[in-house]
Amino acid sequence: MKWSEFFTSSIGKKLVMGLTGIFLILFLVVHVGINACIFADVFDPTDNGEIFNRAAHFMAVTIVIRIAEVGLFAGIILHIVQGYLLSAQNQSRRGQNYAVPMGNKGSKWYSRSMGLLGTLILMFLVLHVSQFWWDSRISHNLPAATYDADQHDLFARMIEVFQNPVMVIIYVLACISLTWHLMHGFQSAFRTIGLHNNRYLKMVNCIGVGFSILIPLIFALMPIACYLGWVAID
Repeated sequence: MKWSEFFTSSIGKKLVMGLTGIFLILFLVVHVGINACIFADVFDPTDNGEIFNRAAHFMAVTIVIRIAEVGLFAGIILHIVQGYLLSAQNQSRRGQNYAVPMGNKGSKWYSRSMGLLGTLILMFLVLHVSQFWWDSRISHNLPAATYDADQHDLFARMIEVFQNPVMVIIYVLACISLTWHLMHGFQSAFRTIGLHNNRYLKMVNCIGVGFSILIPLIFALMPIACYLGWVAID
């Protein structure tokens, strides 16, 4: 089988989904770590987002990270394309194989709804990129930080955006969609790359459930904290 044929085959598509999925899981860990720096303001009200802004600035000016961003966007696009192709393929097979819908007896509802959940997350990503990443990385349409004119005050933008309750609701719903998407995607990614030992699978499943709840929860707490004034500019 040629390489081109392998990556267009069912196995090849699943392998691409698994590898890009693991890459995106690692990205979520880094991203949530950077964003969680806003909570420094809870413990030190005089921080005013300085730790978060400095961390975001480091990510913006470090050449290795900027190059990695290209790989990140490529990984996201590849993950989306392969995801839609697999969803269409699985939907076609379901229609052929089952005369009566099996519901949760065959698989969990979120496993059968990965295409829908992924679409909701994609819509959110477009909104998120337009509100934060674009102005931070491309247009530089952000106010300067009070402590350093060469750095953007991304913290101030975050506070501004999350004063709108509609935006808070949208972000929380996106985090809920991410939870269910990860519930299936986390363990599925490791199965795809060849993890089949029952002992390790149980461990991965447990880690996956914890990860699927904890990471989206931290993401969701950010807009909630901004809206409720837990973090603010003094």
